[in-house]
Amino acid sequence: MESTPINSSFKTEPYQINMGPQHPATHGVLNLLLTIDGEIIKKVEPDLGYIHRSIEKMCERDSYQQIVHLTDRMDYLSSNINNEAVCLAVENALQLEIPERVKVIRTIIGELTRISSHCLWWGVMGMDVGALTTYFYGFRDREMLNDIFEETCGARLTMNYNVPGGLMLDIHPNFVKRVKKFVTHFKTKIPEYDRLLTENVIFQKRTKGVGILSKEDAISFGVSGPVARASGVSCDVRKYHPYSALDKVTFKECLKTEGDTFARYQVRIMELWESLSIVEQLIDDIPEGEHRVTTNAVIKLPKGEFYQKVETARGELGVYIISTGTKNPYRLKFRSPGFSNLSALNHMAVGGKIGDLVATMATLDLVIPDIDR
Repeated sequence: MESTPINSSFKTEPYQINMGPQHPATHGVLNLLLTIDGEIIKKVEPDLGYIHRSIEKMCERDSYQQIVHLTDRMDYLSSNINNEAVCLAVENALQLEIPERVKVIRTIIGELTRISSHCLWWGVMGMDVGALTTYFYGFRDREMLNDIFEETCGARLTMNYNVPGGLMLDIHPNFVKRVKKFVTHFKTKIPEYDRLLTENVIFQKRTKGVGILSKEDAISFGVSGPVARASGVSCDVRKYHPYSALDKVTFKECLKTEGDTFARYQVRIMELWESLSIVEQLIDDIPEGEHRVTTNAVIKLPKGEFYQKVETARGELGVYIISTGTKNPYRLKFRSPGFSNLSALNHMAVGGKIGDLVATMATLDLVIPDIDR
C-alpha cells in the first residue's frame, strides 16, 4: 500500500494557556499568560496582583519601628537582610553611630540568610527540572540554619532581629559554637551539591544555552543580583557600597559571562562559598559592647529624602523614604530585585519551550511577595 505523503503546507496556530497561579514552578502566587505555537513560546505575560497587600501604603501609617516588620513579608527568604535595609536607612537619616558589635553580627546573620536562601533555591531548582532528591538535601542544610535563627530571634521564616539602633537582643550564648559547626558541616556539602546536580549531564543539557540574557540586555532591564552577574554585570552592592561590617572582609564578586540558565546556577553555587568565607572571617572576632543604642520611643526622621540599598539573596533592594519630620514617612518605596528580574523573563523565554521556561524561571529565583507589594 502506498504511503500518504506528508502535507508540507500544514500550519500551526498560536494559542494562549495559563501557567499558574497555583503552578508549583512559579514559587508563589504568580500567573503567566503564555502565547505558544505548538511547544514554542511566542510571548510571556506575567499577571501580578494575587498576593498584593499594599505594604508600601501601610508604611505611610506605621512608625519606623513597625515598618521593619513588614519587610520580612516581602522577600521572606531574605528577611534579615530586608530588615537591615530599613534600619540602615533610618540610622543614616538620624546619623546614629551603631556599635561595631552590631555591624559584625548583622553581617554574619545576613550572610547566613543568603546561604539559607540559596539552599532552598538549589533544592527547588533541581526539583523543578525533575531531580527530587535535591529538595531533601537542600532543606537538610537549611534546617541547621533555621535552628540557629530560631534560637537567636524566635522565628524560622519571617524573622525580625534588626531594629533601628541595633538588634532586638544580643546573640545567644550558643550562637558562635553553632555557626562554626554549620560552617564546618556545609564545607563538605557544597561539593556534594556539585556531584548530585551541577555535574549531572541531563541537568546541564536542560540549562546550558537556555534562557540567555546578554550583558547589554541585563543592564537594559535593570536586573540585579546573581541574574545580572551571570551576564557579566558587576553590580554587587556589598562591593560598591559596603554596609555594616562588609568593608572589613574580603570576598570575590561571583561573575560569569554566558548569561544562560547554567551560568545563573553557577553564580549562586559560587556565592555559597563566598558567604561561608565572610562568616568565617567574622565569627571568631565579634567585638564586645552593646547590642543596641538608645533611640527615642517615637522616631522622627528629619525632613528630606533618604535612600539605602543592600544586596539580598536575589539582588539589590532599595529603600527610599520621603520624610516630612513626623513619626511616619510621607512616602516609602521599595526597589525590589524580583520585579526587575521578572521583567526580563519574556525576553529570555521567547523561542524556547515550556520546559525551558521552567528552568529559566528557577534561576531567576523569584519570591512573588517581593514583587507583589
